[in-house]
Amino acid sequence: MKRSTDSAATAKPAVNRLTRVGPLAAWVSLGFFFFYLRRGEILMHGDAVAHINIARRVFDSLNPGPLQLGTVWLPLPHVLMIPFLLSDKLWQSGIGGSIPSMIAYVFGTIGIFRLTTALLESDARWQANAHVGGFVAAFVYAANPNLLYMQATALTETLYLAFFLWAVVYFADFVKELRKDEPDPKMERRALRKCAYCVAAAELTRYDGWLLAGVIGALVLLIIVRRWRSRPRRQRAAKFFLAIAAAPMLWLAYNAAIYGNALAFANGPYSAKAIEERVGAPNPAAHNLWAACSYFLKSAQITLAVNNWGRFWLLAAVLATALLAWTLRRQPAVGILFLLWSPVAFYALSIAYGSILLHVPMWWPFAIFNQRFGLELLPLFAVSAGVLVTCTLTGRLAFHAWKVVAVAVALIAISYTFVWKAGPLCWQEAWRNWEIRRGLDTSVELAIKELPPDSRFLMDIDEHVGIMERLGIPLRRVVNNEDHRSWRRPSDPEGAWERALADPARYVNYVIAFEGDLVDKGVNRKNLTLLEVIHSSGQPPARIYQTSHAQTRSP
Repeated sequence: MKRSTDSAATAKPAVNRLTRVGPLAAWVSLGFFFFYLRRGEILMHGDAVAHINIARRVFDSLNPGPLQLGTVWLPLPHVLMIPFLLSDKLWQSGIGGSIPSMIAYVFGTIGIFRLTTALLESDARWQANAHVGGFVAAFVYAANPNLLYMQATALTETLYLAFFLWAVVYFADFVKELRKDEPDPKMERRALRKCAYCVAAAELTRYDGWLLAGVIGALVLLIIVRRWRSRPRRQRAAKFFLAIAAAPMLWLAYNAAIYGNALAFANGPYSAKAIEERVGAPNPAAHNLWAACSYFLKSAQITLAVNNWGRFWLLAAVLATALLAWTLRRQPAVGILFLLWSPVAFYALSIAYGSILLHVPMWWPFAIFNQRFGLELLPLFAVSAGVLVTCTLTGRLAFHAWKVVAVAVALIAISYTFVWKAGPLCWQEAWRNWEIRRGLDTSVELAIKELPPDSRFLMDIDEHVGIMERLGIPLRRVVNNEDHRSWRRPSDPEGAWERALADPARYVNYVIAFEGDLVDKGVNRKNLTLLEVIHSSGQPPARIYQTSHAQTRSP
């Protein structure tokens, strides 16, 4: 009875602290969302627009259904957006795509507090101040300027971080239960099951989750070999492995069935490899694992500090990792450290050998591209800050706890202030992305506004689907390159897309062709009248054609 009473007493203040972290994160999330919304900046990044419209196509297209989820990008973020995009206003404004990210930001902040506290409570010397380290870690995570922008958009990094963090939290709970003299089988089962759910969700959000599943799976396997001799525990482990293997296997099967290639997301026409070949952008770390690792670590550092000051964050992470590894060297919790560092391995391999590009502004080619990848190490930096502050409080400085925390928070705030002053790089990348598209997109939007309402269009939506979104034109009125049966290879003569290209006058009122796109290359211009040619500096021209027949029918 005493043990249960002590546990309840310990749990109560922990719950109270969590109830403080969650609402604070929610208010911060809302505040910065409205800040960026009023500035018209939540739809600046082309990928954010694409994510929103992939989700919208599932129910708003000529061929609605799950096959509109496409390939390359994993499906869960789009599925989570769908309920919020049923509203035309939430779709047109982009708000519907931001809501899952904002919710994920709140849960991620709570998760970083839980994770840091659980790690620190693994050692008796740190338990009294574990919540202090949790609050410091939550501050580092939630106040990060780059994350504050990302959580206001439909980009998937914030959502992945939440699943990543809670997968690690539940794994830590599972390990903590195993350390007890009398582990509770129900608590073990519950923690491992929740960990499996979060890992599977991470696997269906970003490919980073596939490596996460491998690392957690290896740690669980190690625990089985060392500790799990009982049959029920082996059965629980088997269910865990089945759950985390199911997500990637389903995605591979989906690609094989629909696109005839299980690896279409990796080597298909829309893969990173194909895009690299088309664009021809330099990859300074191609086939060089050390260079790839350096670029990723640099991108991670400059999400927290400007110029070379990020090296102090990296040094802090190394020190905290060494400290935890030494202190917890005989405890299973030490395996959690590998999870926090696992993004380094994933991105180093992806950049060096997976055709993934990452550019940082201070190294050749002196550009910003995919800078948001660096946010994947934010949990490591946040936990490291919490650990170092807590460890400092165990010595002579324990009597000056509030001063230590105040100094730590001030240093973090100063680091972030300089990031705000220079402009968060994730925001800068989105702004430059919009600057490239803005002139042409805006001009085409103005031209379309002059056309009769309820018109039907033929358009390649890969690069410029945001035009239809901002104008509020339903995608079911736009015959596009996704309106065909993907399993019909190499083409689908009976598909809506192919039929409209061959005879546009029969199906649409207007054709919008951007020079070099699929419409420009493949449309039959025999019965088309050129209405307008739109030029924009640095962009290929767009042409708007009128078809010869006003009456159309659905393909």
